[in-house]
Amino acid sequence: MNIWIFNHYAHPPDLPGGTRHYDLGRELVKRGHQVTIFATSFHHYLHRETRLKPGEHWKIEEVDGLKFVWLRTPPYQRNDWRRVRNMVAFMLRAWWLGRRLPKLIPEVERPDVIIGSSVHLLAVVAAYFVAKHFGAKFIMEVRDLWPQAIIDMGKLNKGNPLVQLLRMLERFLYRQAERIIILGPQMEEYITACGIEPEKIVWIPNGVDISFFDYPSGESLAKSSDSSSFMVLYIGAHSETNALDIVIKAADIVRAKGYGSIKFVLIGDGPTKENLVRMAEELKLENVWFRNSVAKTEVPKILKEADVLLLTKHPTFGSYSGSILKLFDYMTAAKPIVCSAKIAYNPVERAGCGFVVNPGDPQALANAIIKLYQMSPEERAEMGRRGREYVEKYHDIRKLVMQLESVLQSVHG
Repeated sequence: MNIWIFNHYAHPPDLPGGTRHYDLGRELVKRGHQVTIFATSFHHYLHRETRLKPGEHWKIEEVDGLKFVWLRTPPYQRNDWRRVRNMVAFMLRAWWLGRRLPKLIPEVERPDVIIGSSVHLLAVVAAYFVAKHFGAKFIMEVRDLWPQAIIDMGKLNKGNPLVQLLRMLERFLYRQAERIIILGPQMEEYITACGIEPEKIVWIPNGVDISFFDYPSGESLAKSSDSSSFMVLYIGAHSETNALDIVIKAADIVRAKGYGSIKFVLIGDGPTKENLVRMAEELKLENVWFRNSVAKTEVPKILKEADVLLLTKHPTFGSYSGSILKLFDYMTAAKPIVCSAKIAYNPVERAGCGFVVNPGDPQALANAIIKLYQMSPEERAEMGRRGREYVEKYHDIRKLVMQLESVLQSVHG
């Protein structure tokens, strides 16, 4: 099959962030399919142009057998009207170029199946109309539920006219899709409540390419608790959703309790980073270190150095939210995890590879970190092993791509 994927924020692993469609696409190519991914060349977290030279509006780049179609979209620095403009520009340019691409670049043949992937619905709109133009099958992938996620975060109320418009668009796309891929199993309840039959919905969660990760030896897993530094690591976006202010408050509590050897390292960028740095400076926290974003290819090596890995989410992070990609990187690294989040499908809880605490509670977060610090290295290593084994069983990208290929074949006929 010739498969096109429209994902505004897709990118290969030489940049920070998630690589779901690169990972799935690379496996599909190995199985003999052609895969083309439409994405913006303006990076959402780095807030800069990453692929296009001045004067270029678009280009095609081949990466590990995949074709990335990079589209220029207007810059933005925070979640304001400029980001909305960026979304609208992506939709229009993806729609415009998508319809013309096989004529402009003959080796990019007409698509058989097109996947439109949220977060935002405008990328899915572009995918739908391009699929309609070519008579291709249209699949919708829901990574986050819009507008529900906006309501959950308290940005807009459900009576807002914009929310009503987005709900109408959401339901229209659900009805038009041949299949709806969801990242969290609990999303099915929400979508069926919109009048969509359950048979149309398929759960394909996030996964990880295990080949990028060494399986740490027992010796390296069981780092000595007498080490001069015990590293608690977070890697990912510094955004309101990820609630890293709770980490700063927990670090202050840990310091006040006299655990000076516990260090907090936050790696990444995003709209809240400047405020987080200021907060740590005001509290005079010498146990909190900030680092810039790293390419996805560097993540396995960095995770290997940590003692504990950290995930936090805002308390309003809804029960309908999707699969959290970084969790599977964390679990594959075979390290214990502290998860400060309320999520319907929580692999940390299911695997028993760490502690789950209530979101928004820095005291609970600090207590869990101290408890892990006080455990023996062997106990922490056993937690990490359980996480690794869970990922190998349920979230190996090679297994997930078999599910995706089955869905594609079922609509293609």
